[in-house]
Amino acid sequence: MNSKWDCLPDVGRESLERIVAGLLTSKNKTIAVVESCTGGIVSSKLTDVPGSSCYFREGIIAYSNEAKIRLLGVPPEMIKRFGAVSSQVAELMADGVRKSSSADIGIAITGIAGPEGGTTEKPVGLVYLGLADGNRVICEEYHFTGERSAIKLRASEAALKLVRRTLTC
Repeated sequence: MNSKWDCLPDVGRESLERIVAGLLTSKNKTIAVVESCTGGIVSSKLTDVPGSSCYFREGIIAYSNEAKIRLLGVPPEMIKRFGAVSSQVAELMADGVRKSSSADIGIAITGIAGPEGGTTEKPVGLVYLGLADGNRVICEEYHFTGERSAIKLRASEAALKLVRRTLTC
C-alpha cells in the first residue's frame, strides 16, 4: 500500500519526541513552539529528551489573544476576523515564533480543548497546527474527541508528527 507517508520509518518503541529530537539534531535544525490549547505539553515533551538545548530554542504558552498579539505579532484584526482558533492565526503564530526565536522551525497549536468554548462552527476538539520553516507556512486541521486532557494529548502528538513528517518527507 502506497501512501504519502511511506517515507516515514516505523517508530517502533522509541518515543515520538525522541525521534523528533534525533531528526532535529541530525539535520542541525532548531525549533520553537507556541501553544495555546495544549498548555505546554509539546515543549515539555521536547525538553524531556536529554540534549534538548541543542535544538530547542523556546516555548511559549500564548493562551490569551493578548499574548498572541504581544508575543507573536499576530494582528488583532486577524483574530477579530477569523478567531484565535483558525488556520490563519495558527500560521501567523507559527511564523511569529519562528521569527522571534530565530529558530529553523516554528510550530503552533491552537484549538478548543473543552469542555466549554465550542460552537457549531468551531466545536470542542477543533485544533489547528501551524508550521513555518522559512520556506513555507502550512496548517493542518484536526477534529479530536474525548475529554479535555485527551484532546490536549492528541493535539500534542499530532504536532510532533507534523514536525516529524516535515523533517523526514
